[in-house]
Amino acid sequence: MTPPAISVVVPLHNEQMVLPELLRRVGSVLSEMPGGPHEMIFVDDGSSDATLQILEEAASGDPRISVIVFARNFGHQPALTAALDHVSSDVTVILDGDLQDPPESIPALVAKFLEGYDVVYAQRTGRKEGILLKLAFFVFYRLMKSLSDTRLPLDAGDFGLVSRRVVQLLRSMPEHHRYLRGMRSWVGFRQIGIPIERSERFAGESKYGVLKYLKLASDAIFSFSTVPIRAAALLGFVSVSFSALFAFYSVIAKIFFHQPPKGFTALLLILTFLGGTLLFFLGIIGEYVGRVYEEVKARPLYIVERIIGNAAANRLHSPTGRISHNVISGQG
Repeated sequence: MTPPAISVVVPLHNEQMVLPELLRRVGSVLSEMPGGPHEMIFVDDGSSDATLQILEEAASGDPRISVIVFARNFGHQPALTAALDHVSSDVTVILDGDLQDPPESIPALVAKFLEGYDVVYAQRTGRKEGILLKLAFFVFYRLMKSLSDTRLPLDAGDFGLVSRRVVQLLRSMPEHHRYLRGMRSWVGFRQIGIPIERSERFAGESKYGVLKYLKLASDAIFSFSTVPIRAAALLGFVSVSFSALFAFYSVIAKIFFHQPPKGFTALLLILTFLGGTLLFFLGIIGEYVGRVYEEVKARPLYIVERIIGNAAANRLHSPTGRISHNVISGQG
């Protein structure tokens, strides 16, 4: 295979401290890569610092750079989706803006693509986060693997490479609660992971707090598993079985041993337990129903205020042959 044209897509939210180094390192890597023309697509996800100003200045001096400016902050996964909707190259590399995933690993990803793989994902090793966060990641990936019918790789984040046809398939998926690394696995084709050591954040603070991690985890679970609903049905069956056994025991004790059923405290605890469990699973069912409601409204996943660079033309002439349903742009 000939060396491919590469698109590097990066979502950004208030990353002014990291951005100059990110631009330098990604640009340097692409300058050394054969093939082309290569491009860098940055999505400004409603930044309130100097991120957009730095991007505008960089785009004015480097024709490889395009900037998609959101009308407000829509979130990390919608920002990645917007970038994928605007790429035009043979392969796309997804990269976060904190430099924890090294851009210098891009040649290794491309090398696997040249071997015939459509998806090459980074399996993160040597995480530098705190022990509680590392434990949470460890448990989450293994829980997802056991819950989902889709084969989801362990310890694989968004950083990775996808081919043009995988990008086309991702574009065709209209769902709002997106877990892109799971969607990437769902499409199939030849996929492989390569171990890449995860670095410390280059500068600044993470924009992903506990609540955002929990939201991403819930999107993953409810998008790729119906096990929570099945668990409710299983618990209901077990509860009915135990109730039937206890009723049978009570009848036998009353008729043959003349002992009326006792245990007010146990009865109260059982009722409280079953009531709490019922409310818990009603909440889970409500979560699925709420997600259906969000999909039925069919609001755009993001709104583009303006586009700087060549990405505007890529949107109008995307490989899918249509204007993305996710885009409402203030620019023609």
